[in-house]
Amino acid sequence: MAYKPFDLSGKVALVTGGNGGIGLGMADAMAQAGAGIAIWGTNEEKNAKAAEQLKAHGAKVYTRKVDVSDEAQVVDGVGETLKALGRIDSVFANAGVGFGSPAFTQMTTETYRKTLAVNLDGVFFTLREATKHMVERSKMGDTGGSLVGVASLAAIEGAARNQAYAATKGAVISMMKSCAVEFARYGIRANSILPGWIATDMTSNAQENTAFAEKVIPRVPARRWGQPEDFGGVAIYLASDASSFHSGDTFIIDGGYAIF
Repeated sequence: MAYKPFDLSGKVALVTGGNGGIGLGMADAMAQAGAGIAIWGTNEEKNAKAAEQLKAHGAKVYTRKVDVSDEAQVVDGVGETLKALGRIDSVFANAGVGFGSPAFTQMTTETYRKTLAVNLDGVFFTLREATKHMVERSKMGDTGGSLVGVASLAAIEGAARNQAYAATKGAVISMMKSCAVEFARYGIRANSILPGWIATDMTSNAQENTAFAEKVIPRVPARRWGQPEDFGGVAIYLASDASSFHSGDTFIIDGGYAIF
């Protein structure tokens, strides 16, 4: 008999920032595994394009324009997602921004606040509202759920000129561990994903930088940039029953960069 726990049929995954990059890479894989997908993004054109891609796999898809730094939009977004798809079994808090600065001493308060608003407040609002639904569902006998925070290697390494970004990603890991302990009684697990150097819009400047290509990417043991599709497998695992006893962990997806 085939091993069934990776089958996501009947499950619904919410992916913030799911209209491109790592978020779309995860959403696409989960759609292929049978999940219904909710995509939140601030660009409606990209949302629509992503929906077409996912529907080609036969998935039921709901998209919504949501700025996760806005608490009211997140609260409404979860409510409307539940109306559209009936449930949320897993939530991937992936939406993020990568504002940096020429130097820490030159980082403006505005940059700091904008980074925290999306990367930390947005994760907090999203996870809190999704968890409310999962807990209520559990109390009615429908236990289980998966909370996933997309952090970064910047959380565990020294990210010069990116202190605000690094701080938010370290905080995401701590938030996920707290959720893992508090909500295990409801069958809800919580884990973090830490991407390394991944070819997305956020890293476009680095991809076009010759010095970066010559000095940094060769230090990746896999000898290449990571791609959004490299996150499909871990997304399916974390959204599936196969990970029902796996919680409070950090999944480093970086081609071996962090240990080299």
